[in-house]
Amino acid sequence: MSRWTPTTYKTRNWSDYNLALKQRGSLSIWFDAEMAWDATPSGRRGRQQSYNDAAIQACLTIKVLFGLPLRQTTGF
Repeated sequence: MSRWTPTTYKTRNWSDYNLALKQRGSLSIWFDAEMAWDATPSGRRGRQQSYNDAAIQACLTIKVLFGLPLRQTTGF
């Protein structure tokens, strides 16, 4: 009895393939326009924070919802 082997496909038209991936789904995220993304200066020595705590929380929420690594979430 022979074993089943999975079918492999070779993508030849990458532009159509990438376009099909983009058209697969739509994602809309609404953020409050009045939310401050920049962190307020702390007045202490050292490097200042770049983002507000609410912005970091939003990024971590997206990370957990979509199961993305943190580097992909920040690029998202």
